[in-house]
Amino acid sequence: MLDGLGNIGDAILSGWIVAWPTRLLALIWFAWVVSWVVAAFWSGRTKAHVPTWESWVYRLPILIGAIFLMPLTARLVGAAPLYHVGNIGTYLLALVTVLGISFTWWARIHLGRFWSNAITHKEDHRIIDTGPYGMVRHPIYTGLIIAILATGIAVGTWTALVGALCICFGEWQKARMEEGFLSIELGQEAYRNYSRRVPMIVPFLRRS
Repeated sequence: MLDGLGNIGDAILSGWIVAWPTRLLALIWFAWVVSWVVAAFWSGRTKAHVPTWESWVYRLPILIGAIFLMPLTARLVGAAPLYHVGNIGTYLLALVTVLGISFTWWARIHLGRFWSNAITHKEDHRIIDTGPYGMVRHPIYTGLIIAILATGIAVGTWTALVGALCICFGEWQKARMEEGFLSIELGQEAYRNYSRRVPMIVPFLRRS
């Protein structure tokens, strides 16, 4: 039975843990996910939140993207790499991935107990416009988009590329929904002023 479970595990993870270049990327993402889940316990009390059924506007594309990114999906549809970036390219894209998720951690730490995995209004919540939040209004999503795109490009299959784009679209949708929610919760005028000063996702992109 244990051998059978081991074979199932190998089938699911093959291409992420066993094969290069995705072995390195898998380790990076595994470390991020574990640390992110553990840090979820460090969060303030929620005052208000977006209803779960409304959150599927962004959760669904992220879920679809995650499925497309799975090596099992690529094998089931016979998706071979469209190109090979080589060892140097893999290391460079892995570095971009690390930089992206490091940016999410900078933002997570800077936000402190106001952070939440869902779209929420924490007790004593206020607009944070310093640190990474002085560069973009949603630095966690910015970091994830950078890291996911680098990962999809490194893997190089059409399924990975489609999956990366779906996840990026989901993060963008989440940012848009969060904009509307926080604007109401924290004050439209205050949030409008913040929006004029700081771009939403892309750093240094100023509104005309």
